[in-house]
Amino acid sequence: MRKEIVLGLGSGLLIFAGIHGFNVLPLLMLGLLFYLFYEQGGLKVMQKRFDKDVVQTRAIKTTFDEIGGQQSAKNELREALNFIVTDKRTQALGIRPLKGVLLAGPPGTGKTLLAKAAANYTEAAFLAVTGSEFIEMYAGIGAQRIRNLFQQARRLATESQKQTAVVFIDEIDVLGSKRGQHQGHLEYDQTLNQLLAEMDGIKQQTEPKILVIAATNRLDVLDPALLRPGRFDRVVQVDLPDQESRYQILKLHTSNKPLADNVNLKEIARATFGFSGAHLENLSNEAAILALRKNRSSITQEHLIESIDKVSLGEKLERRPQRDELWRIAIHEVGHALVSECLKPGSVAVLTIVSRGQALGYTRQIPDDDHYLHTETYLRQQIQILLAGFTAEEILLGSTSTGAQGDLEQAVSIAKRMVKAGMTPLGLAYISGTANTDLYKTTNKILDREKRVAEDILQTHQTKVVAIAKLLLAKERLEGKELRSVLAQPTPSSNPIAGTELAI
Repeated sequence: MRKEIVLGLGSGLLIFAGIHGFNVLPLLMLGLLFYLFYEQGGLKVMQKRFDKDVVQTRAIKTTFDEIGGQQSAKNELREALNFIVTDKRTQALGIRPLKGVLLAGPPGTGKTLLAKAAANYTEAAFLAVTGSEFIEMYAGIGAQRIRNLFQQARRLATESQKQTAVVFIDEIDVLGSKRGQHQGHLEYDQTLNQLLAEMDGIKQQTEPKILVIAATNRLDVLDPALLRPGRFDRVVQVDLPDQESRYQILKLHTSNKPLADNVNLKEIARATFGFSGAHLENLSNEAAILALRKNRSSITQEHLIESIDKVSLGEKLERRPQRDELWRIAIHEVGHALVSECLKPGSVAVLTIVSRGQALGYTRQIPDDDHYLHTETYLRQQIQILLAGFTAEEILLGSTSTGAQGDLEQAVSIAKRMVKAGMTPLGLAYISGTANTDLYKTTNKILDREKRVAEDILQTHQTKVVAIAKLLLAKERLEGKELRSVLAQPTPSSNPIAGTELAI
């Protein structure tokens, strides 16, 4: 009845205004907006659109066994989930079930997969959203979406006849960043406040239980109230996989691919330090693409090795430097490779003058093992290897080039790390409190000293540098085994510099 009265009065006013010459268009627009937002539920329409974006998976098939590596993260997550699965035992011991688990780690390490496996492990209803879906230009909508998300989780669990529901929020740092940072826009703070209230507020609903699992790679920006016990009770670190974990991940991603007899996944795992699970999946996929390009029926070790370079640096480029530039690039890369082999025998995997991404050429090393702590000796050797390309150009070509810029920047970065770690005459110095002049002088001394070491090695093996550079120029790519084979040959007594470029 009220609706009919309002419509009647509104229509009458519009007709009266039109008869007396008033512009009724603005009034019509206002009426239309009123109708959409209140009569047709404009806010509800937005909420329905959000509900469609929420991923509802009633039968999650991902299991923890299907996730390679991450054993520590899986164990922590399993223990948290066991408080839900073995409810009677936890009640007997007076254990409060965890309300939230935060998965923190670099991108591509399997946080979403762990959340799906968690839902399957508990046989819970599973809902997945991303943090950005809660933020709108209209204040209050994000908070409403949070409320509806938890209501939807309870409803889905009830309909599925399950005792628990798992809500997964990916990229939670979008809505969970520290309050007060978004001046003039309270939508972020209101949304976060509602999430805090739902996870551990005044209103508490015991059945069905909701476990919130969230993922982020920006743990430092999250609001402290979100991280306290009672909300996110556990922060599980999902780190980059170690060598054994990389091997397990490669086995999983190549299980559906035909591998040649010469494939050694352990060698590939050793050569991919710093790769995430996503990188390794991409590597195996790129290897299959390479096999298809070359019309091969199986993936070989060579395809996998080349895929490491492609994932790290990008596709081969069509640009072709001039021949004198190629000679300089070859000298530069051989400088890196030779010093690396002298300092760490067997460390070079491949060197090439083929351009990829931003690199005109590159030398890839194989670490002897995964290292998480670095000694002073190791850091000094790394600087020597980085400066070897620059030094080789200087010795054999008489000048340097801009190609060494990236190497120099890395060398300076390592030298500053040494200062921070107290590995210099400055001792235990707080780098921010150190005078710029002292820092500059100390860094330069490190670089000069390590450059002289690289220079001594290259002066001793000038002939080998030229011989390997000629071979590299002809073949464009040398495997580590080929490099070591040339290094093992007797050194000729001829002058390596005389007529070098004329002979190419």
